[in-house]
Amino acid sequence: MTARAERHGDELIAHRRLTAGPDRVWTAFTSPASIAAFWGGSHATVPPGSVTVDLRPGGEFALDTRAPDGRTRRLRFVYVSVTAPHELVFDEPVTGLRTTVTLRPAGDGTELTVHQRRLPPALRTDQAADGLAAILDALAAHLRDDEPSEKGDENVPTEPA
Repeated sequence: MTARAERHGDELIAHRRLTAGPDRVWTAFTSPASIAAFWGGSHATVPPGSVTVDLRPGGEFALDTRAPDGRTRRLRFVYVSVTAPHELVFDEPVTGLRTTVTLRPAGDGTELTVHQRRLPPALRTDQAADGLAAILDALAAHLRDDEPSEKGDENVPTEPA
Protein backbone atom coordinates (compact mmCIF):
# COMPACT_ATOMS: atom_id res chain seq x y z
CA MET A 1 0.00 0.00 0.00
CA THR A 2 1.19 3.51 -0.72
CA ALA A 3 0.31 6.78 0.93
CA ARG A 4 -2.49 8.87 -0.42
CA ALA A 5 -2.67 12.64 -0.05
CA GLU A 6 -5.57 14.96 -0.77
CA ARG A 7 -5.68 18.74 -1.04
CA HIS A 8 -8.64 20.74 0.22
CA GLY A 9 -8.12 24.51 -0.11
CA ASP A 10 -5.33 25.44 2.31
CA GLU A 11 -5.19 21.91 3.79
CA LEU A 12 -3.30 18.77 2.83
CA ILE A 13 -4.20 15.42 4.38
CA ALA A 14 -2.18 12.23 3.89
CA HIS A 15 -2.89 8.71 5.12
CA ARG A 16 -0.66 5.64 5.31
CA ARG A 17 -1.19 2.24 6.90
CA LEU A 18 2.05 1.03 8.48
CA THR A 19 2.96 -2.48 9.62
CA ALA A 20 4.84 -1.13 12.67
CA GLY A 21 3.03 -0.39 15.94
CA PRO A 22 2.42 3.18 17.18
CA ASP A 23 5.43 3.13 19.55
CA ARG A 24 7.86 2.40 16.68
CA VAL A 25 6.21 4.98 14.42
CA TRP A 26 6.38 7.54 17.25
CA THR A 27 10.08 6.84 17.68
CA ALA A 28 10.63 7.31 13.94
CA PHE A 29 8.95 10.74 14.07
CA THR A 30 10.90 11.85 17.15
CA SER A 31 14.38 10.34 16.73
CA PRO A 32 16.92 12.42 14.76
CA ALA A 33 18.44 9.35 13.07
CA SER A 34 15.06 8.07 11.90
CA ILE A 35 13.89 11.49 10.75
CA ALA A 36 17.04 11.77 8.63
CA ALA A 37 16.34 8.34 7.13
CA PHE A 38 12.86 9.15 5.77
CA TRP A 39 12.03 12.88 5.85
CA GLY A 40 13.30 13.74 2.37
CA GLY A 41 11.08 11.14 0.73
CA SER A 42 12.07 10.55 -2.87
CA HIS A 43 12.85 14.21 -3.61
CA ALA A 44 15.59 15.13 -1.11
CA THR A 45 18.05 13.78 1.43
CA VAL A 46 18.47 14.86 5.03
CA PRO A 47 22.02 14.94 6.42
CA PRO A 48 21.79 13.05 9.74
CA GLY A 49 23.83 15.64 11.64
CA SER A 50 21.41 18.40 10.63
CA VAL A 51 18.43 17.04 12.59
CA THR A 52 17.71 18.43 16.05
CA VAL A 53 14.73 17.48 18.22
CA ASP A 54 13.67 19.16 21.47
CA LEU A 55 10.53 17.08 22.07
CA ARG A 56 8.35 19.28 24.27
CA PRO A 57 5.74 21.98 23.68
CA GLY A 58 7.73 25.06 22.68
CA GLY A 59 10.73 22.91 21.68
CA GLU A 60 12.23 23.11 18.23
CA PHE A 61 12.54 20.44 15.57
CA ALA A 62 14.83 21.36 12.68
CA LEU A 63 16.57 19.70 9.74
CA ASP A 64 18.26 20.43 6.44
CA THR A 65 16.97 19.03 3.17
CA ARG A 66 19.33 18.61 0.23
CA ALA A 67 17.77 18.58 -3.25
CA PRO A 68 19.26 16.47 -6.06
CA ASP A 69 20.88 19.64 -7.50
CA GLY A 70 22.74 20.17 -4.19
CA ARG A 71 20.64 23.08 -2.88
CA THR A 72 20.16 22.88 0.90
CA ARG A 73 17.20 24.32 2.75
CA ARG A 74 16.81 24.57 6.54
CA LEU A 75 13.37 23.61 7.85
CA ARG A 76 12.41 24.64 11.36
CA PHE A 77 9.32 23.74 13.35
CA VAL A 78 8.10 24.42 16.90
CA TYR A 79 6.18 21.75 18.80
CA VAL A 80 2.74 22.89 19.95
CA SER A 81 1.59 19.59 21.47
CA VAL A 82 3.33 16.29 22.21
CA THR A 83 1.09 13.38 23.25
CA ALA A 84 3.17 10.18 23.07
CA PRO A 85 2.59 7.90 21.20
CA HIS A 86 -0.58 9.31 19.63
CA GLU A 87 -0.19 12.86 18.35
CA LEU A 88 2.40 15.48 17.46
CA VAL A 89 1.45 19.02 16.50
CA PHE A 90 4.07 21.43 15.20
CA ASP A 91 4.12 24.81 13.46
CA GLU A 92 6.47 26.22 10.86
CA PRO A 93 7.00 29.74 12.26
CA VAL A 94 7.83 31.51 8.98
CA THR A 95 4.71 30.45 7.06
CA GLY A 96 2.33 29.55 9.90
CA LEU A 97 1.87 26.04 8.49
CA ARG A 98 0.53 23.70 11.18
CA THR A 99 1.13 19.93 10.94
CA THR A 100 -0.71 17.36 13.03
CA VAL A 101 0.61 13.78 13.00
CA THR A 102 -1.89 11.28 14.38
CA LEU A 103 -1.09 7.62 15.12
CA ARG A 104 -3.91 5.12 15.74
CA PRO A 105 -3.43 1.41 16.43
CA ALA A 106 -4.80 -0.67 13.54
CA GLY A 107 -4.55 -4.41 14.08
CA ASP A 108 -0.83 -5.12 14.51
CA GLY A 109 0.13 -1.86 12.79
CA THR A 110 -0.66 1.85 12.74
CA GLU A 111 -2.96 4.12 10.79
CA LEU A 112 -0.97 7.32 10.24
CA THR A 113 -2.60 10.62 9.29
CA VAL A 114 -0.66 13.80 8.58
CA HIS A 115 -2.89 16.88 8.38
CA GLN A 116 -1.34 20.15 7.31
CA ARG A 117 -3.34 23.37 7.72
CA ARG A 118 -2.73 26.95 6.63
CA LEU A 119 -0.68 25.83 3.62
CA PRO A 120 1.07 28.76 1.99
CA PRO A 121 0.02 29.21 -1.68
CA ALA A 122 3.32 27.70 -2.92
CA LEU A 123 2.40 24.38 -1.20
CA ARG A 124 -1.17 24.14 -2.53
CA THR A 125 -0.01 21.96 -5.41
CA ASP A 126 -0.16 18.37 -6.59
CA GLN A 127 3.64 18.33 -6.29
CA ALA A 128 3.40 19.14 -2.55
CA ALA A 129 0.78 16.40 -2.08
CA ASP A 130 2.99 13.92 -3.94
CA GLY A 131 5.98 15.01 -1.83
CA LEU A 132 4.14 14.37 1.45
CA ALA A 133 2.96 10.97 0.19
CA ALA A 134 6.57 10.14 -0.79
CA ILE A 135 7.77 11.01 2.72
CA LEU A 136 5.20 8.65 4.26
CA ASP A 137 6.17 5.90 1.82
CA ALA A 138 9.84 6.46 2.75
CA LEU A 139 8.81 6.19 6.42
CA ALA A 140 7.16 2.82 5.70
CA ALA A 141 10.33 1.59 3.96
CA HIS A 142 12.49 2.84 6.84
CA LEU A 143 10.32 1.00 9.37
CA ARG A 144 10.53 -2.21 7.32
CA ASP A 145 14.32 -1.90 7.01
CA ASP A 146 14.67 -1.13 10.73
CA GLU A 147 12.45 -3.98 12.01
CA PRO A 148 13.68 -5.78 15.13
CA SER A 149 15.05 -9.23 14.42
CA GLU A 150 12.70 -12.15 15.06
CA LYS A 151 15.40 -13.79 17.18
CA GLY A 152 15.20 -11.05 19.76
CA ASP A 153 14.78 -7.37 20.25
CA GLU A 154 17.50 -5.47 22.05
CA ASN A 155 14.79 -3.88 24.23
CA VAL A 156 13.77 -7.26 25.65
CA PRO A 157 15.82 -8.30 28.69
CA THR A 158 17.57 -11.64 28.40
CA GLU A 159 18.34 -14.10 31.16
CA PRO A 160 21.99 -14.24 32.26
CA ALA A 161 23.86 -17.37 31.15
